[in-house]
Amino acid sequence: QVHLVESGGGLVQAGGSLRLSCAASGRTFSRYAMAWFRQAPGKEREFVAVIYWSGGGTNYSDSVKGRFTLSRDNAKNTVYLQMNSLKPEDTAVYYCAAGPRVIFSIDGYDYWGQGTQVTVSS
Repeated sequence: QVHLVESGGGLVQAGGSLRLSCAASGRTFSRYAMAWFRQAPGKEREFVAVIYWSGGGTNYSDSVKGRFTLSRDNAKNTVYLQMNSLKPEDTAVYYCAAGPRVIFSIDGYDYWGQGTQVTVSS
């Protein structure tokens, strides 16, 4: 079992930065791929980024590539999503997820956090 808690969301102006954190409980944290998804009002939840269980590789959606950086600290059971050059279209609830393999679909993840709101003003 893995319990996930996100933090770090907030209101920021376009061009600004935020860092989201996802703290996980459970001794098997290091065995899971960790991902971030986001959901804007009226839209489906979409993939943002994923990091391999070893921390050696990452994948990003085209919409955030070059602006967002995902990292993990297995010793702290925490993943971090550094978001730079934020745009109004990044506004959404951001969810952390854990699953047994790297996949870009929500169906591949067994555990989800409660979400944290990110609002980017123009």
